[in-house]
Order: sequence, then structure tokens, then C-alpha cells
Amino acid sequence: MEILEGSTISPINTAIHPKQDAPDEAKEAARKFESLFLSQVVEEMIKTVDIGNFGGGDAEEKWRSFLATAVADEIALQGNTGIAQSIETAINSYKSAQNQGG
Repeated sequence: MEILEGSTISPINTAIHPKQDAPDEAKEAARKFESLFLSQVVEEMIKTVDIGNFGGGDAEEKWRSFLATAVADEIALQGNTGIAQSIETAINSYKSAQNQGG
């Protein structure tokens, strides 16, 4: 690793200019939560599907879990459910209240 001269960040600069990626962290956490929640919902929905003569066993259970996760990730990436937005708003409100000493 190469350390460049003059590349240190002073504590004063970080106090005046806080990390700009904090909202992105809230957004990412909210999206991950939405994806996890939706994967559980989709997995329960998949369990209700009659697979006929082509299923059964441990492999099918693992496949269903992967399918549910993939479908949930796609739904979450579209951002149409509003779950992630609500969670992100709650996280940011909580952070704001903490920063104000509340």
C-alpha cells in the first residue's frame, strides 16, 4: 500500500464535512432489508405452488430458496414496493434525532 504525502484527513475537516456516504449506507441497509423481507415472502408464495411429479427432496428446497432470493432481489432493485424508502426514512430520522441530541 502506498501512502501519499499530504493525504491525511484532519479531524477538523471531518467534523466540518461529515462523511457524505452516510445516506448511501442508510439506502443500502434499507434495500438489503427489503430484499431479505421479500425473499421470505416469495419463498412462502413458492411453497404454495404445486410442482407435480418433478420435485421433492433437499435439492428442491435449496433451489426454491435460491429462486426466492433471486426474485426478491429483482423486486427490491426496481424500488416499487416502498419498503426500502420507508426504512431509509426511518433510519435517517433516527440518525437526525441522534445528531440533535435527542
